Amino acid sequence: MITVNALSEVAALMGDPARAAMLQLLMDGRAHTASELALTAGITAQTASGHLGRMIDGNLLAARAQGRNRFYRLATSDVAHAIESLMAVAGTGVSPAAKTAAWRRDPDLRFCRTCYDHLAGQVGIAVTDSLTRAGHIEPKGPRDWKLTESGELFCQRLGVDVPGARRAGTRHFARQCLDWSERRPHISGALGAAIADTFFKRGWAERLRRSRSVRLTDSGRRALGSHFGAAV
Repeated sequence: MITVNALSEVAALMGDPARAAMLQLLMDGRAHTASELALTAGITAQTASGHLGRMIDGNLLAARAQGRNRFYRLATSDVAHAIESLMAVAGTGVSPAAKTAAWRRDPDLRFCRTCYDHLAGQVGIAVTDSLTRAGHIEPKGPRDWKLTESGELFCQRLGVDVPGARRAGTRHFARQCLDWSERRPHISGALGAAIADTFFKRGWAERLRRSRSVRLTDSGRRALGSHFGAAV
């Protein structure tokens, strides 16, 4: 059972503005150096080091050394899921005028982005809605999706590595992740990551440097129409 102290400690770790900024950058699913994270948070490298150490101790981050650098990333997909859910909750109190301003400030992020290692935003929701309409996935309880037999065949034709996703150890296979900008669940977990990987490998989408935003290519737009029956 999660104790009140444990819950408050994790909330405090995420609640500091500098740490929140670093966590948000790490939602792109990539590993970053301490200097990159410090720049994002607007703090010194020494201050960032203290924050990063606390988040490692709190099981929010994992780190590995490579050459002279030390790279940091989110510890688990569950951490990413929690951050995305908090972002959705944080946005519920925003006034309509502020929401409109936010759309103008960063429409690319809301259009298509990585939520850790899967697709989110309008494109992520379009993929999820298409799979749902076609009967390829269906809700499995309040927090997961079930991949149906037709979904297995569809993913196989698309080149999605479903067997690899099923071998992802203790990770959730197909999770419902509340999309902070669309306010509806998109598909995450190992299957969501495999679908995103297919988009990147087939050149349908491209990651952008130092951003969670994802660029949907012309072939990606065509693929959304031909394979998913979606237009964005």
